[in-house]
Amino acid sequence: MMESNRGHLLPIYVLADESGSMTHHIDDLNDGLRSLHQALLGEPMAAAKVRFSVLGFSDDVVERVHLVDLRSADEFPRLSTRGMTSYAAAFEDLIHRIPAEVQSLKDDGYQVHRPAVFFLSDGMPTGDEDWRGPHSRLTDRDLTLGAPNIIACGIATADAETISQVATQPEFGFVADKGVDVGPAIAKFCTALTKSVIASGRSLASASPQLMVDKPEGFTVAIDVI
Repeated sequence: MMESNRGHLLPIYVLADESGSMTHHIDDLNDGLRSLHQALLGEPMAAAKVRFSVLGFSDDVVERVHLVDLRSADEFPRLSTRGMTSYAAAFEDLIHRIPAEVQSLKDDGYQVHRPAVFFLSDGMPTGDEDWRGPHSRLTDRDLTLGAPNIIACGIATADAETISQVATQPEFGFVADKGVDVGPAIAKFCTALTKSVIASGRSLASASPQLMVDKPEGFTVAIDVI
């Protein structure tokens, strides 16, 4: 018999660009995610409220970490670069992945809050692909169970207007300030991600749970610079 209520959970997905242009900076991202893991080990009450996935996208999507409880996670598998930058492939994957995983958590007796996707890219989508169609379906709450909030961060040559369109709210789109090197920008993204995960996890234990998003240092809200 299924346990009727195993508590509240917030699924969090890191959707990270693994295209070839990230080759010289993927170690920075791996280091940042390792630091996030260590920080969450020191915040067990917040970590208990989160299930954490890491997805790498290029021409397709590779699942690196699957809905893990960070309190008991082993060392994270490492992201590695390959291929081009298909936003469409990333969003198509989430259209199928998120509803199935939300339903599975519900079936296990959890109360599931709307998932959060932290999207990081260093460039433009591949060619003339139609990424807006799958993005629209993914974020349509009438079509997609668990249609997520998307927090989008652009570094290097990422386009501010595109990043602002990926984000589901204007205040959820960020681009690194001009002159900020890619390595430090990735570190700041990971620091903000860590703060957001901890604050959101803590919030789920409160009377008014909400998604908490920390703006990365050295980034600007994308819509402000269009």
